[in-house]
Amino acid sequence: MAAGRPQAAISVLPSPTCAPSTATYASAASSFSPAGRKYRTVRRRCQSTVATGSPAYGGSRDLASTSADSAGFPLPSSSSSLLLSSGAANTAPGLGPSTDPRFPEIFPEAALSPAYPSPAPERARGSAKLAALHARLGLSQRLPLETLARALVDTSADPSLRFNNASLAYLGATLIHYHVSEWLMCRYPRLPMVILYAAMKAYAGPQALADVAHQWGVEAAAAPGAEVDPGLLQFSLVADRQVIRRWGYQRAEAKNLKKYKWRHGISSRVVLDDDFGDMLSAEDEAEAGVEAGLAGEAADGNPASALDLGGSMDAGTKTRIADDAHANFVRAVAGAVYAHGGREPVRAFVRAHVLSRQLDLERLFRFKLPTRELAYLCARENFEPPVARLEAETGRQSRTPVFVVGIYSGNDKLGEGAAASLDHARAKAAMNSLKAWYLYSPGEDVRVPSDMLVEGAAPWEPAYVDIGEIL
Repeated sequence: MAAGRPQAAISVLPSPTCAPSTATYASAASSFSPAGRKYRTVRRRCQSTVATGSPAYGGSRDLASTSADSAGFPLPSSSSSLLLSSGAANTAPGLGPSTDPRFPEIFPEAALSPAYPSPAPERARGSAKLAALHARLGLSQRLPLETLARALVDTSADPSLRFNNASLAYLGATLIHYHVSEWLMCRYPRLPMVILYAAMKAYAGPQALADVAHQWGVEAAAAPGAEVDPGLLQFSLVADRQVIRRWGYQRAEAKNLKKYKWRHGISSRVVLDDDFGDMLSAEDEAEAGVEAGLAGEAADGNPASALDLGGSMDAGTKTRIADDAHANFVRAVAGAVYAHGGREPVRAFVRAHVLSRQLDLERLFRFKLPTRELAYLCARENFEPPVARLEAETGRQSRTPVFVVGIYSGNDKLGEGAAASLDHARAKAAMNSLKAWYLYSPGEDVRVPSDMLVEGAAPWEPAYVDIGEIL
């Protein structure tokens, strides 16, 4: 029994629709073996009358002793094994010790007790998938399988904060964003803030972390439940989702910013918005729950089951919910590594699984007036004004000419570009010159502030801080 689950006794209630007569049971017992389909059908129908005393988790797994007379449907002696008691062994198919290999042994209470929203923590030790995932990620033995199993339970699968990964995901998101941001700022100190935000999202955004989870080989369960293997990622498409991992201010003008395309400046993004420079609003945070609620209603307004959800929810919404659950799992694993290992293991984890991915920063740049911006840069740095020079050309009179233009500041060459026209080649040369400036790096082994937290670290040398981007 899972720790902390509420206790409640289970009793069998009489039901006029599920009270077969003695003759019915006698006929079923005489005509079919215990492995027969009709026998199991009668047993399943009678199990639907189980009532519980706890609305939160549907009761406990301890069954109360009941008799056939008190239940309202007497049984013959040949079928008396259908009734379970706390001290009696059961040999019914699928309900206890059985010599038939077709019916694997399970606990009797697991057959009649209501299912919990997520697997019990003690089942983590018996999951081969969970052990394989633990070994595949190279996690330390300090991190138990129970914690890794909890990281696989999304908030939509189990709303209890004691059994889902909400707290671990929030802690892991903070750590991942910290290590990624300090690495980017020390490795590329001249990056504009817009490019820095884009790089942050490319490394630690929801889609990027979802890709990391897929590369780990994490499999998702079809639906959450107590019977699910603890090594599977569990999330629900119909349940409400808790958005607690974002930090920032909710702008009162957020709706008008999107509706009327108001200017969204860098200064306000740094102060008010989240780690990726995106606005926060109550509508955005409730969007997942609203979509899930609408999709979870059938045409007649009644709640739809997970099996009926395929026709009412579009593929894009399903993919977004699944990616968000996978990203939360990666964040939760990072939080679990920090909780059980400390600073050094989580920093090594982030560098091995997040920062090790290749990102072409050059493709993130977009320039509107590159020649003017380059002239402003040279004036600010007291360089000589940039001059474009034609270095080479071929096929000027043909249909496919090529011009190579270089940008010089005095005797220093800032960059070059090749294109089919002189103007385009000059613009490309100016873009390459600006990229060479913004993508300056002191080296791959640049030190970051978190290096000073290591015991016995060398004295800190201040990192290079650029004056800022060209406005």
